[in-house]
Amino acid sequence: MPPYIQLFGPAHLFILIAVPSVAGILAFVQRKFLGGSNKLRLGLAVALLLDTAVFYGYLISHGLLSFPAHLPLELCDASLVLVILSLFTLNKTVFDLAYFLTLGGATMALITPNLWERFPSFGTVQFFVAHGLIVEGVLFLVWSGLARPRPGSIGRVMLGLNIFAALVGVFDAIFKTNYMYLRAKPNNASLLDFLGPWPWYIVCGELIGLGIFTLLYLPFRKQAGKGSEVNPVLARN
Repeated sequence: MPPYIQLFGPAHLFILIAVPSVAGILAFVQRKFLGGSNKLRLGLAVALLLDTAVFYGYLISHGLLSFPAHLPLELCDASLVLVILSLFTLNKTVFDLAYFLTLGGATMALITPNLWERFPSFGTVQFFVAHGLIVEGVLFLVWSGLARPRPGSIGRVMLGLNIFAALVGVFDAIFKTNYMYLRAKPNNASLLDFLGPWPWYIVCGELIGLGIFTLLYLPFRKQAGKGSEVNPVLARN
């Protein structure tokens, strides 16, 4: 059988380079050639919907979909929904949440993937396609000038994240699941290994998340108040 994907091996590094590269190419095409067209933006949203449909179709066809497993209760699931809505609507509040949760969460998932199947397989390929498309969607919106996080967005995302985590935590406690790793660390190597035992790694993760969100907002801090958050020419359609 083919081996598990090697962390930062050739295949993994190719994926990590390809994701922002594709987003950059799409953003360049949008700005240089497509102007106010919404074709690329909607195309990315449809691609994410199709990938999600294929994933759940595969689980259903193979009898793998069961309760309480495989529910959309991970942080990347929330990011997926938010990115799809952002691509379809360009809603400013939705994008605020999508920007920070995606670049602070899905990016980390790409860097330290939690994979149980050997590579390549449907599960591993779908993992990288799904997470890659989520990150590409956000980077495309930012780099094409279609959207950017607004002042006060860090507070909004921290509030939204904690509300979501609280709801997931209640679900985990009732059904003995481990969504968002709120009850235990992942079995694979991850950044949580450096943050101490439960529940301290959750507290530390909260503080680190706040720090990461602050860093993610720095490129836009000086732009605050210098125009709309969404390019009016590109977003008018």
